[in-house]
Amino acid sequence: MKNGKKLLIRCAFVAALLAVAAVMMVIGRGHTVYFDNKALEYNGQTCGVPYKVVVYIKGEQVAKLYNKERGMTTHIGQNFGMALGITQEKGGDEQIIEVSQKLPYSMDGVIINIPGFLAGLPEEAYLSEFIAEPTAEEMQDDTLTGEEDELVIDAEF
Repeated sequence: MKNGKKLLIRCAFVAALLAVAAVMMVIGRGHTVYFDNKALEYNGQTCGVPYKVVVYIKGEQVAKLYNKERGMTTHIGQNFGMALGITQEKGGDEQIIEVSQKLPYSMDGVIINIPGFLAGLPEEAYLSEFIAEPTAEEMQDDTLTGEEDELVIDAEF
């Protein structure tokens, strides 16, 4: 009887783990989403940059972007919705646009070029992966000097 009870408890534990895994699969994984307000050229077509773009997620302002600026937020899940407050020229009226984007599974850091997105370009034009470039200091630390370090062991027994 004890072995049967042990087996039942183990099976219940494995089933609970599988249930948690299934829920996490449905919820999705986390992404860092970057917003660029930069001019974009695609197949000879240049997308103009609005004067100001304010990004709202769930009613909260997460970024205010002028020309050549980048903002960011973190998001869990694949379906990403936002509201964009777009001001075309200085002193102009703000137009609010509700948009959504499906984030790719393969990217941790996603860059959305807002002018390209608003122009209706294909996803390959306005969506890219963020890859951090190493700083000059990091590059200098990784260079080889050509000298070999000697290992000196000073042991007293």
